[in-house]
Amino acid sequence: MHSATHSVLLIILIFRGTNGDSVNQTEGPVTVSEGALMTLNCTYQVTYSDHYLFWYVQHLNKTPQLLLKSLTADKKVEHEGFQATLVKRDSSFHLQKQAVQASDSAVYYCALRDTMQMGLWLWADPEGGVDSLSEVLSKHFQL
Repeated sequence: MHSATHSVLLIILIFRGTNGDSVNQTEGPVTVSEGALMTLNCTYQVTYSDHYLFWYVQHLNKTPQLLLKSLTADKKVEHEGFQATLVKRDSSFHLQKQAVQASDSAVYYCALRDTMQMGLWLWADPEGGVDSLSEVLSKHFQL
């Protein structure tokens, strides 16, 4: 068991969309004491009103995994102690966990999908250019 003063390191990346759509999230790294409240901010801008928001988590040497998704405004979604609410009036989808643990150390990604793009996911590559989700995952996660 870890002491309450043990710190958890959370590394955050920024991804931006295309066609006027964008996602901005907390820049990392972020350090949070074990047992403390963790909040990772995610705001977005969209061209069309219909969209889905997602949080992915990637633990060290693992592939990214879907953590939370929201398809409905103002409805809290929860999974394994994490929660987020898609607030359309604020264009936000902030990730929270009440009592973060050392096992929560990971990279967290906020992602946006515009329903008008008919299934096409576009994320900006932090190294420049715009790639599809599969291209981003292949390039950065050796999939």
